Amino acid sequence: AGSIEEQLKARFDPREYRLDIRRAPLLAAKVAEDPGQEAGTPGRWLLMLLNHHLVGDATTTQAMIGEVAAHLAGEAADLPAPPPFRDYVAQARLGRNVESDEVFFRDLLGTVSEPTLPYGLSDVQGDGGDIDEAVLPVAPGLEGRLRVQARRFGVSAASLFHLAWGRVLGGLSGRDDVVFGTVLLGRHGGMAEQALGMFINTLPLRLDLAVPVAEAVREAQRRLAGLLVHEHASLALAQRCSGVEAPLPLFSALLNYRHSAVGEVENGDEMPASGSFGMELLDGEERTNYPLTLSVDDRGEVGFSLTVQAVRPLEADRIGGYMQATLSSLVTALESAPEQPVRSLEILPPAERQLLLEDWNATEASYPSEQCIHELFEAQVQRSPEAVALVHGDETLSYGALNARANQLAHYLRELGVGPDDRVAICAERSLAMVVGLLGVLKAGGAYVPLDPEYPAERVAYMLEDSAPVAVLVHGDVPTLATGDCPVIALDDSAPW
Repeated sequence: AGSIEEQLKARFDPREYRLDIRRAPLLAAKVAEDPGQEAGTPGRWLLMLLNHHLVGDATTTQAMIGEVAAHLAGEAADLPAPPPFRDYVAQARLGRNVESDEVFFRDLLGTVSEPTLPYGLSDVQGDGGDIDEAVLPVAPGLEGRLRVQARRFGVSAASLFHLAWGRVLGGLSGRDDVVFGTVLLGRHGGMAEQALGMFINTLPLRLDLAVPVAEAVREAQRRLAGLLVHEHASLALAQRCSGVEAPLPLFSALLNYRHSAVGEVENGDEMPASGSFGMELLDGEERTNYPLTLSVDDRGEVGFSLTVQAVRPLEADRIGGYMQATLSSLVTALESAPEQPVRSLEILPPAERQLLLEDWNATEASYPSEQCIHELFEAQVQRSPEAVALVHGDETLSYGALNARANQLAHYLRELGVGPDDRVAICAERSLAMVVGLLGVLKAGGAYVPLDPEYPAERVAYMLEDSAPVAVLVHGDVPTLATGDCPVIALDDSAPW
């Protein structure tokens, strides 16, 4: 009944099919025979491998598939004995100095009082169900320039990518002091690549975007090196050392920098060699609980690629474009303006910058500049008196009705002595009546002085005294105004006009 591959994916979609974390193993292999849909199409067997990050990481998956290949090649006897995961647990627990971890993270995060939340996203306990994903290569020319500058400043390429991601998050959260999570491999200290288990850890990296880029890349390198010393510390401990109190997260965005061999695919899955022993990798997928994740795959001479995962309605491709633009801006600054502050790096791609600054602001239109605005309005009244001019909530006013009410107010204001160069103050909530008031003042020949009802009383009193209005128009919930002898006119049905 259709594609066997698609049916297998749908039947065991991790968004619907969940591994029971109460029972070992947190690994499941689902197999289906695909006899081939058309005559002459060879049959095949499909394997869907599900595993939870509680028990494995990308290196673990790679090692397991490598062992499968060794068995198929008849080389199982040559496989080294994998170190037990319990040895790693013991080493991590016995080798940890909790007091040293606390000192490090208090020094790093002690003055952080607000979380870094791009787009205001604060839910870091999502299930990865509604994710938009985009994979974008880093242009070869830019890749080469990044590596040249990394060598020039004595830092890793990873430091440049972390700094660029920090700038993107700073732009998306409106902050110059950013914190985000970085994924640590966790296999240092003698742990072999053959060890199976979950070794990775996520810890916070803090970056200052107000400093020059040259200083910032070196500081990023220094702080990443510091995290390696404390890579087995818990994220909960790190957050307790900051000024951000639970349940608010310290950050909601993540960066995973991965050194990937040629032949690996994004999401950290790998076949030992494409097509080995009749095996072919069809697809791979990885999810985290974070709403915004960037994975950088460093393939050495082959180049870099970016994988962005963003909770909808965010667009992963758009955020990836921000990262690419920032990398380009960063490397240009390192080449020619290393004293430029990080926060001034451009994050908008040229097309989006053109759209925001040029296209959407191309609002020029020809109009009879010798006429006043209320005269242009009256010309529109003549053309379409029954058309709707104003909408506010459930209320509407046609051009004809709006003009009639504004004319009534204008006549009344003239009776009060309003004329050219006279001022009329308006203190009104946003409403139809507010627009009636503005037009009425202009038709009377005066100028209006807007008073925000939410201004402090002292500021309103100063503006009234300074502008010396002939009258004050009010509407809605406005404060008591100290107007002296100046008449106060209500813009409602009880108005005398």
